[in-house]
Amino acid sequence: MEKNWNYETKVAEIETIISHIEAGELQLEEVFEQFSAAVKSLRECESFLQKQQQQVDLMIETLKDNEQ
Repeated sequence: MEKNWNYETKVAEIETIISHIEAGELQLEEVFEQFSAAVKSLRECESFLQKQQQQVDLMIETLKDNEQ
């Protein structure tokens, strides 16, 4: 992911793409290009969330270990 990558920005971009597709504002070729971009962004978001979940799980484990 890019250094300036931002989850909220990516979600907003995905929502914009979906709105354009649903509104029928794009030519068929553009629909495929935008859909492809949205899928790529969704994968980036999923990867980001998985990494964050791993960090949270690690913090929880650390807390549990410290309590024992």
